[in-house]
Amino acid sequence: MATFDYQVGGVTMKIPTGCMFTHIIRGEGKNITYQNAGVDCGFVGALNAGFCNWRIDFTYADTDNKIYRTSRGKTHTECKINPMRDNAPQQLPRYGRACAQIHVNGVQRASQCHHITK
Repeated sequence: MATFDYQVGGVTMKIPTGCMFTHIIRGEGKNITYQNAGVDCGFVGALNAGFCNWRIDFTYADTDNKIYRTSRGKTHTECKINPMRDNAPQQLPRYGRACAQIHVNGVQRASQCHHITK
């Protein structure tokens, strides 16, 4: 995740280098049994005030990259250094990809995808 600044109530928040957006997915074929996404910050990043007005979304797309399902997360107004979200198990109708995105203050800041194949 690249360093970025954003404004919250007139205060500039800075996300430092050292934070990573991770996406874990488990299952077999089109059956997803576990899915989690969140931010992991190293020591320097952990000294930051965190992410404010954040949400994590999960999207599912077919092999033509057409998104057919979105699980939009709740927007959290509190500031958190390690935002995280689990998603419910999914039975996908087709192969393609499963992705997670983090949005901060209404702007998508990072994304990570896994290919779902035979």
